[in-house]
Amino acid sequence: MSRFAYVNGRFVRHGEAAVHIEDRGYQLADGVYEVWAVFEGRLADAEGHFARLWRSLDELRIAHPMGEKALTCVLKEAVRRNHVRDGLVYLQVTRGVARRDHAFPNPAVPPSVVITAKSVDRKAAEAKAALGASVISLPENRWGRCDIKSVGLLPNALAKQAARERGAIEAWFVDDLGLVTEGASSNAWIVDSEGRLRTRDTQANILRGVTRSTLLEVIREAGLPISEQPFTIAEAQSAREAFITGAGTLVMPIVSVDGVALGDGKPGPVATRLRKLYVQKATEKAC
Repeated sequence: MSRFAYVNGRFVRHGEAAVHIEDRGYQLADGVYEVWAVFEGRLADAEGHFARLWRSLDELRIAHPMGEKALTCVLKEAVRRNHVRDGLVYLQVTRGVARRDHAFPNPAVPPSVVITAKSVDRKAAEAKAALGASVISLPENRWGRCDIKSVGLLPNALAKQAARERGAIEAWFVDDLGLVTEGASSNAWIVDSEGRLRTRDTQANILRGVTRSTLLEVIREAGLPISEQPFTIAEAQSAREAFITGAGTLVMPIVSVDGVALGDGKPGPVATRLRKLYVQKATEKAC
């Protein structure tokens, strides 16, 4: 079955999709991206992803390529053309194509837009979640604006590779104070020794995770104790449970941190319950 990508105003076969060699996203990482989970052919957490997209574009002074209604239509068309029932849809917006120069093009050029969509095997994902996954820790070495969902992801890519080479699914960055900031592509959570859910607050230069935000709603609706408070690797290793959240992983239980097993080395009841509650809520809210 052929895949299709949207590139600057038209859908083309995935294998033929391309951007100009002087696209500033390609040459300067001058762009942002968003990823929506797709449940039953619909966009999950759509409102939160759009809000973060507009904010990232505004912070980098990149023009909005189109209005939200129009962009929603294009995203849904990408899902439809690729026959995605459950999966992910990826959007990238760059400052556009211009002769290479670090300063912004003057006059401004139209932003470039790329959209792709792919299916995810939810049964396989649930099987993986039932087993749990591992994380490693690495020193924080990213730029100072991690609140912007920039395409400049080299430190994240290197962290992911380091995790993979050590048999882990994710790497947690640790700041100069010894506190976990977030994962290379996820937010980090623990259930501490007192039974409180803990995750770092978004004022601490971390990405404002959309899955994270929806899960906070779920947690409060469930009446579970929650504290937006950072934690150390040692606290994570002695925690009752840990998990990560993101559009790709949803709520993924973590059973090992830097080689130290948590509890009995199996996904805990809180993370397992929250995964089910999140999927239920995200599916209900999907558009």
